[in-house]
Amino acid sequence: MVHWARVLENGLKMADATGADPKIVTLFALFHDSRRVNEHKDHGHGTRGGDFARTLRGTLFELNDAQFELFYSACCLHTDGHLKADITVQVCWDADRLDLGRVAITPKPERLCTNAARDILKWSHERAINGFEPDFVKLAWGM
Repeated sequence: MVHWARVLENGLKMADATGADPKIVTLFALFHDSRRVNEHKDHGHGTRGGDFARTLRGTLFELNDAQFELFYSACCLHTDGHLKADITVQVCWDADRLDLGRVAITPKPERLCTNAARDILKWSHERAINGFEPDFVKLAWGM
């Protein structure tokens, strides 16, 4: 499962276009589903992922307090359907929503927060429905 890697690529592509914080976007991609127990209904998994990241803050990664609060909010609320937030949080949410094709859901443009997400919707959805594995994952895992 390389959902996190597609979310990362989606997010970094949008961060370039929006000015979102790439460090937060990267950490969101890695942690937002890290405590998910299944692909369908798993209430609270985002908060569990944020809580897990909190235990690693200062050892595995560094974020200042303001950055961590944005990151944590992005994780906790990423399945709630919100559209309004700080641009970095919006990019995190959109990066994840753009990969809904992995569970046979086509993202709706009106449920995306940013124009940057709408601009890459077709590209990202094709990758999601086809289970695309980004090159950096293949290289890192020796595939």
